[in-house]
Amino acid sequence: MTEAEAAAELEHLAREIAHHNRLYHTDDAPEISDAEYDALVRRNAALEAEFPHLIREDSPSRQVGAAPAGHLAKVRHALPMLSLDNAFSEAEVADFLARIRRFLSLGESETVMLTAEPKIDGLSCSLRYEKGALVLAATRGDGTTGEDVTANARTIKDIPKRLPAGAPEVFEIRGEVYMSKADFAALNARLLAEADEPEKARQFANPRNAAAGSLRQKDAAVTASRPLRFYAHGWGEVAALPADTQLGVMRAIESWGVPISHDIACFGELAGLMAHYKMIEAKRADLPFDIDGVVYKVDRLDWQRRLGQVARAPRWALAHKFPAEKAETLLEAIDIQVGRTGKLTPVARLKPVSVGGVTVTNATLHNADEIARLGVRVGDRVRIQRAGDVIPQVLENLTPDEDRPAYVFPDHCPECGSEAVREEGEVDVRCTGGLICPAQRVERLRHFVSRHALDIEGLGITHIESFFRDGLLQSPAHIFTLRKEDLLARERWAEISAQNLIDAIDAKRQPPLDRFLYALGIRHVGEVTARDLARRYRSWAGFEAMIGDALALRGSLRPEEGEEERKFLARRNKAVVEAVGTQNIGPEVANALLDFFEEAHNREALAAIFAAGVAVADVVHEVRESPVTGKTIVFTGSLEAVSRDEAKAQAEKLGAKAAGSVSAKTDLVVAGPGAGSKLAKAAELGIEVIDEAAWLEIVRAAGG
Repeated sequence: MTEAEAAAELEHLAREIAHHNRLYHTDDAPEISDAEYDALVRRNAALEAEFPHLIREDSPSRQVGAAPAGHLAKVRHALPMLSLDNAFSEAEVADFLARIRRFLSLGESETVMLTAEPKIDGLSCSLRYEKGALVLAATRGDGTTGEDVTANARTIKDIPKRLPAGAPEVFEIRGEVYMSKADFAALNARLLAEADEPEKARQFANPRNAAAGSLRQKDAAVTASRPLRFYAHGWGEVAALPADTQLGVMRAIESWGVPISHDIACFGELAGLMAHYKMIEAKRADLPFDIDGVVYKVDRLDWQRRLGQVARAPRWALAHKFPAEKAETLLEAIDIQVGRTGKLTPVARLKPVSVGGVTVTNATLHNADEIARLGVRVGDRVRIQRAGDVIPQVLENLTPDEDRPAYVFPDHCPECGSEAVREEGEVDVRCTGGLICPAQRVERLRHFVSRHALDIEGLGITHIESFFRDGLLQSPAHIFTLRKEDLLARERWAEISAQNLIDAIDAKRQPPLDRFLYALGIRHVGEVTARDLARRYRSWAGFEAMIGDALALRGSLRPEEGEEERKFLARRNKAVVEAVGTQNIGPEVANALLDFFEEAHNREALAAIFAAGVAVADVVHEVRESPVTGKTIVFTGSLEAVSRDEAKAQAEKLGAKAAGSVSAKTDLVVAGPGAGSKLAKAAELGIEVIDEAAWLEIVRAAGG
């Protein structure tokens, strides 16, 4: 895989995972299974490990949950509510233990005790007690900011309104709000019975969605009518801790009247952890609530503090997921969905089947290659697997030899009839209709106003689809020509709501260059690439001048006499990359950028945006002053006070980059005893070298 291909896939993964995070954490309406989501996250992690210099600022490895919805007050967590890294095999758990040992520089004789407890499939919630009284309950949200659900949480019988005397002055208990399987079934039955029109009755897909939807109600009386429960599994900000181990603190929380898992236990070896995991897995079906794995945590709290965290997850904890559940069903149809970039995605429509207590009806078939690999056709019987949510994965075609015609992937877009093509080296088939394709136009409009693009509050997909359908909104420029009168003429629009949307649009008439470039939806130009371009050219005028020069250069290049096409394309690509002249942008991205601006309809769309009163703002980047911020540091030799991994983590916290080898780009080398070739290389290049004591002094001086 080339760097350009890796960057493009990382951009796609960031967008795809963010989409599913929003559906799961904010909308309580997931579209894919846990297994499919985990596969996306693992693919992203594998690419980042292979191409660490391509890690995006919006990388899923740096994100937790999703931004909170708008109907509840937002509250900032005193300490972030982190996610957990996942394991799917005993070998990965063994690797987790080995990493802990390496990081802490532990000898073989020193035992690492870990707690193990079921991972309840609920909604994360934090309960803040001050002087014993419950003063705040908040959902996780994006890990930094959640939703205030205090009034709702007070209605849950498992959550005490006061802690007993002796509890610390401030203690934030964290856990899961959940609904039992029996209560979930009873709730759906009641909602069906109470509905005036049973066919339109609100039905929750699974207990997790029911719990999330019930806790996040505007009206606490609705929450009170729902049978919610709570299990604690940890804590956040505290004035003091009642014990120095994970298990000890959890037992103290239990003594205060807050439920914890009956199956929490502590083990000092891998065999014990695995036996406990298998015991919990065996009783999974008989538990009154849904679980999707077992969580392991380092028991010693001083070790937890030393281990710290990566961007989104603690180093001292791991979620060991259960294998996916399986079932067989009939493939009744294959539908094609068209995305913002024209990608044609096949979706399997299944005869409804219950898997682990949840009815599933469809699955993503990914692309034409996946259909060919499985050999699936309408009418085939297929085996599917589910790992906790709504849409399963198709594992196998059980009737490949039956006499049915092979599925033919469409060569024209089902939305606009334009030709659908598969470019060389691509796995996806894409519609060539561009902005004339209704599906792409709606998705491009949605992308244009999305949170990481222009972020126009109040202009969501429902309004975009409605405005598009009625001819009110056909291109990005039309957003800025909307009038309040147009909105008031529509059903369910009042003076305040109409004015709010117009004000939100007006507030985005001067978008920063990086957001504007990302909003245009140029293929392969994600947030990071848009930011790189903005940093390089600073203004729209500077960027536009570069595009004009690069297009002229590309158009002027011709094969030399006798030159092979392959060599000509390589020469042209090199020239294009040099003309774009931006870090991390290779030929694929550079050509996609020029292709976009070469299209007349795209230039016309841009002209219309500017004519509607949009002026792109210049980008100004502030640099934080710090002794090592922005520097590249290499650690070599034997570090004695901290391990190599811990030292690298310290460097990252101080805003430095920890590299593995010494080069001309290295700013500082920290050398311990036994430093060899790297130290010699540093001397050869004249790079500053300090010892471990000097490094630790830098860390202490910076408050690290």
